[in-house]
Amino acid sequence: MKRLLLVAAMLALPAVVRAQDNVLHIYNWNDYIAPETVARFEKQCNCKVKQSYYSDNEELLAKLAAGAKGYDILVPTSNYVLGMAKAGWLQPLDKSRLPNLGNILPAYMNTPFDPGNKYSVPYAYTITMLGYNERKIKELGLTIDSWSAIFEPRILEKLKGRITVLDSQSELMAAALKYLGYSVNDRDPKHWEQAKQVILEAKPYWAAFKASGYIEQLAAGNIWLVHGYSSDIYLADQGAQEAKQPFRIRHALPREGAVLALDAMVIHKSAPRPDLAHQFINFMLDGKNSVDLTNMIGSGNPNGAALAHIKPEIKAMSAIFPDAETAKKLEMLKDMTSRERRTMNRIWTEIKAR
Repeated sequence: MKRLLLVAAMLALPAVVRAQDNVLHIYNWNDYIAPETVARFEKQCNCKVKQSYYSDNEELLAKLAAGAKGYDILVPTSNYVLGMAKAGWLQPLDKSRLPNLGNILPAYMNTPFDPGNKYSVPYAYTITMLGYNERKIKELGLTIDSWSAIFEPRILEKLKGRITVLDSQSELMAAALKYLGYSVNDRDPKHWEQAKQVILEAKPYWAAFKASGYIEQLAAGNIWLVHGYSSDIYLADQGAQEAKQPFRIRHALPREGAVLALDAMVIHKSAPRPDLAHQFINFMLDGKNSVDLTNMIGSGNPNGAALAHIKPEIKAMSAIFPDAETAKKLEMLKDMTSRERRTMNRIWTEIKAR
């Protein structure tokens, strides 16, 4: 009898192991996939999705450089993909498993960061822009349509102590370079020095450098103008409306142009379940699944099949879904050489110290 029980237990063991292993591990930005999307995928694949989170790309890279394993899907910003592939952290996609890949708009495919999309599939995008308290800005008689709003003293004098800028060297330098008429990917040291001086002259008027928390401050009315991400500005407006504030938070895409950050899905080199990873990517390429994130946080969407399902009030926001002419002024940040990164780090240290 004992032998029969032992045999039965051994026969059952593989099924138990398979059930435990039927988990997709995603390393993602916080709140960057809608809960209902996760539930729908779990039901479809009869599996579980386990997520862990990072706050910026540098944190993701540090984790991978330290040898972290066990992840299936990662969601880096596109300009980090090439470096991750060269480091041996990614595995090529099996496009035969991704029949929905054709839903991605051509403008977001075959970028210099991943020619031919060997490793990555576009997921969502944000645009770095200005967000403002519509009521306060009108009271001050200001028009917010240029990077001059955070850099020119004649404007800053009216907003002193009510402005936050991103605590990001690449994003803030990009804004200053655009203000000066240069590309966000300009590598001329003289132009970087000019951008540094623009930032230092404006810095005394700013309340803080903020990587997070500015959504709540803007929604509460404590801050009137932010340099931030399009999706965060959308969430700030939602928060203000939910709190029944007597003002709205509006987007402003500077006329000089701005940074577009395209985030992508990639598969880790040592993914435990590359089969589930491909299944998830193809699932997210379905327009009805892709649209959930846009409708939740107001993110931009590179999926053409999703456009018909976006909430009309979000789709109508030209700052998030700009026309073709405006889109020409948007640039994706390119990765830097180690020498350029050292120079940028030195400049950033000087900016923060003064």
